[in-house]
Amino acid sequence: MTTFKDLTPGTWTVDAAHSQFGFVARHLMVSKVRGKFNDFDADVKVGEDLESSSISATVQMVSVDTLQEQRDGHLRTNDFFDVENYPTMTFSSTKITEDSIEGDLTIKDVTKPVTFDLEFGGVISDPTMGTRAGFEATTVINRKDFNVKFNAPVEGGGAVVSDKITIVVEIELVKA
Repeated sequence: MTTFKDLTPGTWTVDAAHSQFGFVARHLMVSKVRGKFNDFDADVKVGEDLESSSISATVQMVSVDTLQEQRDGHLRTNDFFDVENYPTMTFSSTKITEDSIEGDLTIKDVTKPVTFDLEFGGVISDPTMGTRAGFEATTVINRKDFNVKFNAPVEGGGAVVSDKITIVVEIELVKA
């Protein structure tokens, strides 16, 4: 089994075909809606140790995809992401450990500290595909903290969309 010590220091790039920046929200408080952003990138620098490593990521908000065009269109409006005025979401790490990544998440020009739980999938070296590493990072945010405030009451109580949103990043990196 590989460990973080097996990561070669230097720059790593995102393999977009094997990565996903996704989210999960409760709908009507009874089911879950999953979505993803199809256009994102990250700058990953691996240092000699985790403390000297860094990650910065940019997500193009217009690329939101829940497999339902009408909902995606609504998410792009000022009810939710307001992509015309706030085209990107960004993350910049402040601390990386073997089981978490702390950093600053910015949505709609609001920056808040968040902590992602981190699962390291390992490192593999292949002569045709290069050296690769896999990770999954998960956090829960309150969307209202980022001025994503749309909601409507539901008969019988509850709301259309949950305030708590789970962000799930599954990423495969390639050593540059």
